[in-house]
Amino acid sequence: MTHFIDRIRSVMRERADDTAIVQLSSTVASHRAVTYGTLERECGALAAALAGRCPPGATVGLVAANSVPWIEADLALLLGCYVEVPVPLAFSAEQAAHLLAPCSVVLTDDEGRRRFDAWRASAPQAFRSVPCLSIRQLIESAPAGAQGPVAGTGADRVCKVIHTSGTTSSPKGVRIREHGLDALLASLWGNATPQDYERYLNLVPFSLLIEQVTALYMPFSAGGTVVLPPAGEAPLGDPGAVAADKLALMRRARPSAMTLPPSLVEVLASAAHRMAHLDSGALCQALFGRATPPLIAAGGAPVAAKTIARLAERGIPVLQGYGLSENSSVVSWNTRAANRIGSVGKPLPHVACRLGPDGELGIRSASLFAGYSGSDPSACHTDAEGWLWTGDLAEIDADGYITIIGRKKNLIITAHGRNVSPEPAEASYRSVPGVADVVLLGEGQETLSAFVLTAAGADPIALRRELERHGERWLSGVERASTFVFEADAPALRASLFTVTGRPRRQDIERHVRARRA
Repeated sequence: MTHFIDRIRSVMRERADDTAIVQLSSTVASHRAVTYGTLERECGALAAALAGRCPPGATVGLVAANSVPWIEADLALLLGCYVEVPVPLAFSAEQAAHLLAPCSVVLTDDEGRRRFDAWRASAPQAFRSVPCLSIRQLIESAPAGAQGPVAGTGADRVCKVIHTSGTTSSPKGVRIREHGLDALLASLWGNATPQDYERYLNLVPFSLLIEQVTALYMPFSAGGTVVLPPAGEAPLGDPGAVAADKLALMRRARPSAMTLPPSLVEVLASAAHRMAHLDSGALCQALFGRATPPLIAAGGAPVAAKTIARLAERGIPVLQGYGLSENSSVVSWNTRAANRIGSVGKPLPHVACRLGPDGELGIRSASLFAGYSGSDPSACHTDAEGWLWTGDLAEIDADGYITIIGRKKNLIITAHGRNVSPEPAEASYRSVPGVADVVLLGEGQETLSAFVLTAAGADPIALRRELERHGERWLSGVERASTFVFEADAPALRASLFTVTGRPRRQDIERHVRARRA
């Protein structure tokens, strides 16, 4: 197996004059381009400058926007054999301090430095001993032609500590193995071609491992181009980011591949519906700036099957998958050749799956993590035989396709003793125009209620009627909400009631709804 780091290093040298990164500007005509040759030189300079401050093997934090410096730092840390801890800018000071505590230094770009300073101002003791270094200044300080120590990739090692959503304010750190990423990428390439990753559009934070894999390592391994949004444009999942605003960006970027969160799949389906008069080629041109659809993967939360089916009918396949950081991201994935809508596909070639007695999904693979750097009640359990029990309830059909039913710990048990997994019904309600997000509640109650975040311009009275009609048509009686609580979607509300990756903090939402009703 070719190590992915070695492959990227070879591409940087062999394709020095080709474009590795394009950052779009706020105007249509201009943009910033970085060649593979420039990327190699700047990564080498950064690794050389960093080696003078902390030795290979040290733990280094990365606090930066989705930017060229973020990419340079990530590659330099991989090539230099450091342990990287990327921290989302949307984290609170308490969350950031928890992840950055073991770091020898923290690397930042301009936006990352502003965020780091804000964390330090609100929690000075927590950040007092952590040096903060500018990525750009480190690169510029290195002597011309300087190259840092080149790490060998023969032995396995922990190369990253990735945050994952937890139930406390101290997020779990998932310790990612270099050889685990090798195994994952080898499997992903079994269902994709280099042409798929000629031009990848980045839409979500790089601090998410799935985006590092699909937006950076896949394109760079193929000699493709990573397209970044204009500087200052928040990625989806950050406060202030709106899925509908990304449609214009898609047209400008002309992507060959994207990984979309459910919110953007819903927006895409609505846009395609509004363009019902266009044929497939014209529709793709209008949506993606190209005559054929890009490779579109979807994950992070369930997408309603009827939403994916609507896009498929218009010639735009969406390939839903499933994963978790504990498996270095992807576990299963639908493919162009085998896309069973409603499922999350078959396990990747290096992954084995089975169900426990209660339907919990267990996985065993070559890409499993090396354990947690912290603890949390939501941590996954690995048994003596090496099976990781995910906490997700699933079904596996005779052909091997997996369908995720819901989270084991999110199971709602009504006053009548009925068990309801809320995620599939929430995904269905989310497909109703005007719904920005929805969370079902009802533990110990006779019926379910829905907390609904409304999109801009939505009328709650009309939206209630649409949700009631939708439930009667598409959901069983036990899944349907009988009451609805509406609130306008807003960044501050999202930050308080949802995790950085967009998952609802269900207990916080229950308290919020009770307070509103009081």
